[in-house]
Formats: sequence, structure tokens, C-alpha cells
Amino acid sequence: MEQTSKSQGLQSPNSPSKKVPRGIRNNNPLNIRKGNNWYGERHPQLDRDFEEFQTMELGIRAAFKLMRNYITGFCGKSTKFNTIRLLIRRWAPPTENATQRYIDFVCKQVGIDQNKVIWFNDRALMIGICRAMAFVECGTWIDKDKFETAYDLL
Repeated sequence: MEQTSKSQGLQSPNSPSKKVPRGIRNNNPLNIRKGNNWYGERHPQLDRDFEEFQTMELGIRAAFKLMRNYITGFCGKSTKFNTIRLLIRRWAPPTENATQRYIDFVCKQVGIDQNKVIWFNDRALMIGICRAMAFVECGTWIDKDKFETAYDLL
């Protein structure tokens, strides 16, 4: 069940006085910081801090790739961030975010405990997690079909 932004203390970007959120403008709804050469990057890149993508699906695809790396520990080469709690603490550290509120919101949306092990190959769960994270990052719901398409692009 989707929660409204008001109930989470988040501002809705849809009011006339609000500008379009950066993650939506950049087709990067999980606000991936610059640092990699991603498939589907928009050129020129005008945002100095965050990646910009040609389409929303390509931005979501990049987020899924990064999430897969975190969850699997870069295929076993590093620490696994394979629970919602660990994944979001890595994605949105408490030094920059209201991380526990972020975790609680995502867990409520997907209906699992923050410490339950997640598997990247669980397509429906990953789409739900990524979509809920995008809501927290941008303050608006993005159509589920964009996440489904992006996951299938992997």
C-alpha cells in the first residue's frame, strides 16, 4: 500500500510552488552520485554532483546494477549489504539522511523486516524496494512499469 508523502513528512513535488525534484530532472530517481561511466548517461552532464541519464528507465537500471553490487558484495569480493537495513544505511548514510525513517518506510511498503536477507534475483521484491527508495529520494511515486522495464534491461 502506498503512503502519501505527507504521512512520511516528505514534501510533495507536485504543488505548483515546488520545482521538479533533482532525481526526476536527471532521470536518476535514486540520486546516484557521479563516479562511474554508466550506460545511458546523458551528455552533456549539467549536474556536477549527480548522474544524469537519457531516460528514467536507464537511470533506474543503473540503480538496480548498483543495488545488485551492494547486495551480492560485488559478487563476493566485498561486504554484502543484503538486508534493507544494510542496503539503505549504505545508500543513504545517517550522516546525510534520516536513514531509519527511510528504512522504516521502505520496509512498510514491501512488507518485510529490515533485517531479513534479500536476494537480488527476487524481481518483484527488488522492484518494490527500488520504487519505494525512489519515492523517498524524490518525494513522488514513479510508475511501476518503469522499474519493471529497467530490471529487465539488466
